[in-house]
Amino acid sequence: MLKPTRVLIIVENLPSPFDRRVWMEATTLTKEGFEVSIICPQGKGYEKRYEVIDSIHIYRHPMPPEISSVVGYLTEYAAAVFWEFYLAHRVWWERGFDIIHICNPPDLLFLTAGWFKLIKGAKVIFDHHDINPEMYEAKYGRRDIFYYGLRLVERLTFALADTVIATNESYREIALTRGRKKPEDVFVVRSGPDLSRFQPVPVNEAYKRNKEYLVGYVGVMGEPEGIDYLLESIRHIVYDQNRQDIHFMLIGSGPMFTQLQNLAVQLGIEEFVEFTGRVSDEELLARLSSCDICVNPDKKMPYNDKSTMNKIMEYMAIGKPIVQFDLMEGRRSAGEASVYAKGNDAIDFADKILELLADPEQREQMGAIGLRRMEEKLEWRYQIPTLLQAYGVKNWSKIITEKTSTQLNVF
Repeated sequence: MLKPTRVLIIVENLPSPFDRRVWMEATTLTKEGFEVSIICPQGKGYEKRYEVIDSIHIYRHPMPPEISSVVGYLTEYAAAVFWEFYLAHRVWWERGFDIIHICNPPDLLFLTAGWFKLIKGAKVIFDHHDINPEMYEAKYGRRDIFYYGLRLVERLTFALADTVIATNESYREIALTRGRKKPEDVFVVRSGPDLSRFQPVPVNEAYKRNKEYLVGYVGVMGEPEGIDYLLESIRHIVYDQNRQDIHFMLIGSGPMFTQLQNLAVQLGIEEFVEFTGRVSDEELLARLSSCDICVNPDKKMPYNDKSTMNKIMEYMAIGKPIVQFDLMEGRRSAGEASVYAKGNDAIDFADKILELLADPEQREQMGAIGLRRMEEKLEWRYQIPTLLQAYGVKNWSKIITEKTSTQLNVF
């Protein structure tokens, strides 16, 4: 290449560098000679409107408060489209870009990307993080004009994209069918963490709050995540099974955060449940490393069945056994590192937690299996060659593959 290829990444739902997947993509591209800019929202701890981190130029914009309603989402998306269009022009004049890499949700990012493709000739890469029609159906339990509107904008996004990056095989199949993309234009890049950075740390007993066991969750607090099922499971464990020796730690935030706190009070389990809100990466590792079990109560539904959740990868990366409902992509990711409860059965979920806590040998074996799956197949270094192939950098892909093969000798 005669000059570095310039890339603009746009992500709407999380700030950078907090969004782990986007940040790994950005830093990988930077290391391989690309000039990378990111447009993203502001967030707690990421309030600066502009800064440069690791040679990546980050442009952040304000967002309205999260409101879990159709009106709330429309307001959020309208604000995002305005700021993304404005900041993309600013990046164009200040730094320029040859590739615009859009990360949904929402699929309205095609509006900004389409302008720069049609007017400026930029190549468009669609990084498919969420299947929004299924997400809408999961949140509201219906297929109405908004659902079919989401199907339309999803189709327009696929049609605009020169290349699609899918997070798993289910999403790849959607790109090939609903998106009508050619197989050679779709690449599966999973979201496994970088194990050189995401490693367990010593157990901190203080996180157990004087209980014998600690069960942890990390993720969004919204409708599809099934935290209400988890709280029902905790009520069953505490009162029906008379177990007061377990502390439950829920890490993260989202549109249902306050509602779920109130539900814990209504169920009489607030003494046993801690809602931490969002925490730093260092605190996240410390808290998860102190857990005996990690859980994923995502509801059994088409959206969750086809989606790969970052939390599953993170649990495995620190060697923790997992309890989750039996979801297709969840099982594909975790394999024997997890036990699987009947879909949306809070009592069976609770029983699986208690069975696993009663068997320390099984917990140790499952944790080792999960970590080995990450080390041998799923961690970020195995995704780098495919990411670079998606960018059309075949010679660099070969170099990275050789580097990965050399690194494998360590294990």
